[in-house]
Amino acid sequence: MPWHWSSESLRHVTDARKCEMYDEIEAIKERDPAARGTFEILLSYSGLHAVVFHRLAHWLLKKGIPVLPRLISQFSRFLTGIEIHPGAQIGKGLFIDHGMGVVIGETTIIGDNVTLFQGVTLGGTGKERGKRHPTIENSVTIGAGAKVLGNITIGEYSYIGSNAVVLKDVSPYCTVVGVPGIIVRREGKRVPRTLTFDHIHIPHPLLERINRVQEEIDEIITHCRAFRDKHGVHCYDILEKWEKEKAAKKSRGEEKKS
Repeated sequence: MPWHWSSESLRHVTDARKCEMYDEIEAIKERDPAARGTFEILLSYSGLHAVVFHRLAHWLLKKGIPVLPRLISQFSRFLTGIEIHPGAQIGKGLFIDHGMGVVIGETTIIGDNVTLFQGVTLGGTGKERGKRHPTIENSVTIGAGAKVLGNITIGEYSYIGSNAVVLKDVSPYCTVVGVPGIIVRREGKRVPRTLTFDHIHIPHPLLERINRVQEEIDEIITHCRAFRDKHGVHCYDILEKWEKEKAAKKSRGEEKKS
C-alpha cells in the first residue's frame, strides 16, 4: 500500500521525534560532565545530530520510501563522521560521545541507555543475508575503538573495553577486554546495577597472569637469598651442581649401552 503524506501523520512523527530527542539530550546531560546546557547540546553534539538524522531515515525506510533514507544517512555521515545504516534499530537514550568513526550496521539492534565512544564499530563478519550485526542490550558501555562483530548479543550492563574485538556473545554484567575479547568478572561478582563510563581502568586477564608469575618469581628469589644467608651457599649453585651430576649420570649410562 503506497504511503500517503498527511498533516496528521507528520504531526505524529514530529511529536515522536521530540520525545526521542528529549531522551537523548537527558542522556548527554547525565553522562557527559562537559555538557553545559540544552542549547549547547543541540548545537554542538555530533552524536545527537547523527541519532536525529538516523531516526528520520529509519522512519522513512520503514514506510518503504526508497533511496532517500540512504541519502540522509550519508549526509549525516558527511556532517558528523558517524555512519548509521537506516535499517539499524536504536532505543532511547543513546549517547555517542565524540563519535568520529563510529559505524553501526544495517541489522544492528541497540537497546536503551547505551553509550558508544569514538571509533566503535558494530559490524558484520561476512556477506550473509539476514541478521548479521550485533544486538546491544540496555545500559551497555562500549569503549573507544572497540569492534563488536557478527550476529552476537552483548548482555545488559556489560562493559566493552577500549580497542577490544568481540566475536562471541557476552553475558549480562560482564566486562570484556583484549583481542580477541575475553570476558572478565570483577572479583567474581556481578557488576552492580549502576552505570559507569570509566572504560580504561578495567581488569585485563593476561596482564593479571603475568603479574602473578612475576610475584612467584620474586618469592623464589627471596627464598634463595634466605637459603644463601643461612647456609653460605646459593641455591643456584646447588641446582647447577645437580644438573652437572645429572648430565654425568646420563653420559655414563650412554657409554654402558655402547
